[in-house]
Amino acid sequence: MNDPEPTVIGKISYTNSWPVFHNFHPSSLSFPAEMVSEVPAVLNQGMTSGSIHVGALSSFAYAAASERLLLLPDLSVSSDGPVKSILMFSRVPLAQVASGTIAVTNTSATSVNLLKILMAKALNGKPEYISAAPDLDQMMAGADACLLIGDHAIRASWQNQGYIVTDLGGLWKEWTGFGMTFAVWAVNREAARMRPEAVAEIADAFVESKSRGRQNLAPIIREACSAIGGSAAYWDTYFRNLCYDFGERQQEGLNLYFRYAYELGLLQREVKMEMWSHNLLTRVNE
Repeated sequence: MNDPEPTVIGKISYTNSWPVFHNFHPSSLSFPAEMVSEVPAVLNQGMTSGSIHVGALSSFAYAAASERLLLLPDLSVSSDGPVKSILMFSRVPLAQVASGTIAVTNTSATSVNLLKILMAKALNGKPEYISAAPDLDQMMAGADACLLIGDHAIRASWQNQGYIVTDLGGLWKEWTGFGMTFAVWAVNREAARMRPEAVAEIADAFVESKSRGRQNLAPIIREACSAIGGSAAYWDTYFRNLCYDFGERQQEGLNLYFRYAYELGLLQREVKMEMWSHNLLTRVNE
């Protein structure tokens, strides 16, 4: 490898991706590489512009920039039913929420758009959405329901405040019969063309890291307990419930999500998922 510039790898800081990243060390690659851990918005922008060459990003961000990106195989953050960290809290049943007001965080386009798809298509609803900081009490002070994701959702789920809690992964599965993919790993097309050996090594290293992470969750669980709280038993269940593969079933569920997002005008164009493979472009079966 004679690339003058280091290969830049994007890392999502959310807990749900830790099992894939925990055993991934850029320093062990055979070429200069650096990892950038950022909020999704910054990662998404970097992946699209090419300043970040390869890494994880939210499913919706991938869709919005899919013409510039290729998906890495065998890697995702998915759930086949309840996800436990994308939760809607409400005072009233779903049917009433569908015509009420929902406070949403601006931290995750994938989850907010999943909520919009479910409200419009599964419940024939037209709620009013208001953007708010991810604080359960403040959000519920001005809305009938609120959407929390990630660690905010997990912490709120530990408090029993009498709200009805709807898991969006569970609702999606119930309505479509498919699981939902929340994050994917991708490579910028230009980087794939210019640095094929680097991308191949990174892709293999991520799959290896995922395998090791799943086989030994103990250090990841300890880290989650220390950083966020909760019990080891909670985190063990949480991580084992998630799926980190990206097989045919995950791809079908994500294709359906993209199709609905396009139909509702949330995506500007239809998405054709294209997979990176060792020097070969293959179109994902639809």
